[in-house]
Amino acid sequence: MKYQTLLFDVDDTLLDFQATERVALKRLFAFAGVTETPALVAKYKEMNHELWRSFERGERTRDEVIYQRFGMFFESLGKKVDGVALENQYRIFLEEGHDLMPDSREIITDLSQRADLYIVTNGVSQTQYRRLTDAKLLPFFKDVFVSEDTGYQKPMIEYFDYVFDRIPNFAKEQAVIIGDSLTSDIQGGITAGIDTIWLNPQKTTGMIQPTYEIQQLTELYGILGS
Repeated sequence: MKYQTLLFDVDDTLLDFQATERVALKRLFAFAGVTETPALVAKYKEMNHELWRSFERGERTRDEVIYQRFGMFFESLGKKVDGVALENQYRIFLEEGHDLMPDSREIITDLSQRADLYIVTNGVSQTQYRRLTDAKLLPFFKDVFVSEDTGYQKPMIEYFDYVFDRIPNFAKEQAVIIGDSLTSDIQGGITAGIDTIWLNPQKTTGMIQPTYEIQQLTELYGILGS
């Protein structure tokens, strides 16, 4: 194979976070006594996305993002809530979701026999381990690196230094990161000096240029070789 070390993102790369989030939010809105509408969901997702972007930029901590977001969101609707309690409830709902991206389990099962696979994710540690376990993906990875555990996050160079230092016999020229986020996965890989594969099923555009771009995971074989 062209690369020996494959670094995989989790959400919307291996696991369908959009599907999991959709169900979790529906349940949380009902729990909070708010009628869910497409407009409200879109408003929350826009706010949440910007909060996580600020985390990537090092402007907020992970705890500030996850424990403040629902308080901020429902306050914008004129409803005062316990943001921490809602986050804890949402986390329960979210952990129960482990929808797979198309072909991900089959591909990971196959690739794990021919390369060293690792998880690199900015998610919450307990949630990611639970979802990977329930999706029956965890055993195929040599190690899992969650930003919460490393003290850094993608795309920070410190995060990748942490990861590289803990991979035996790591060589940058033999490593590639696969993920759906230009600002987190692809920019992080570029900053760290390794090749990048952008999973872009919606064929969106951006200023950051990956080494490769694919629309579905099966296209990995054309890059990695058989």
